[in-house]
Amino acid sequence: MNEGSRYLRIVALSLLLLSGSSFIAAQTSGVANAASFGPEPTASVLPNSIALPALPASPFSSASDPNEIRITGIGQGSMPWTIIVLLTLLTLIPSLLLCMTPFARLLVVFHFLRQALGLQTTPTNQTLIGLSLVLTFFLMQPVGANIYTASIVPLESGRISAMQAVERGEGPIRQFMLHYVREKDVALFVELSKEPRPRTPADLSMRIVVPAYILSELKAGFQIGTVLFLPFLAIDMIVASISTSVGMLQLPPVVISTPLKLLLFVMVDGWNLLVGSLMRSFS
Repeated sequence: MNEGSRYLRIVALSLLLLSGSSFIAAQTSGVANAASFGPEPTASVLPNSIALPALPASPFSSASDPNEIRITGIGQGSMPWTIIVLLTLLTLIPSLLLCMTPFARLLVVFHFLRQALGLQTTPTNQTLIGLSLVLTFFLMQPVGANIYTASIVPLESGRISAMQAVERGEGPIRQFMLHYVREKDVALFVELSKEPRPRTPADLSMRIVVPAYILSELKAGFQIGTVLFLPFLAIDMIVASISTSVGMLQLPPVVISTPLKLLLFVMVDGWNLLVGSLMRSFS
């Protein structure tokens, strides 16, 4: 026991000496580094130094920050009202797209085409909607340019208010819708609204023009889709009658007619003919 305790004392003493030597070495190196760099110059050490006045902060100093986002009002409007107007327009974009553009007619025709070909999911809904959006943008680009020139540019320059910009923007879109609306649909909504009969189409309010334009577009889309459906319906009837006459009762006629309809559609370059006819209907 005495020999073991003596060994433990020796080990503890050696550890204590090692730690003390490392502490002394660290203190010595710190003092040497401080002496090499010298004391920090302060106002008391440099009595002959001239104190420079603090420069005022530049009002444009924050503009140099690349991560800063600034939102300014449109024209003479304030920033909160600008944000409210922009968010309102974002929520109304789907409704405006369906009610005031040819999007509804194009989408109805494309769905009729898919049903006439006997295809359930090809092309997909996303493909048809994307094609309709692209064609709608192509058709509405001149109208959008007129709206931008008549309302957005004066609003950004501060010459008109937001409400005046909305009133000016109604002109090009109203003229576009009145060009394709049917007189029968306009008369229906004039009667339902109990408004006095207008003297000219320009006297019609948007309350009447928009629903009348939607009905006119739906009717035009169904008319084009019905005409498009007839040749494929004839192929279905011919294939069904032939397969029944030869006794092929166990084979559904759709299995034979679908490849024939696709072959006919590809041979006549159906997409080119269909899209070209739709675009010319808006000329």
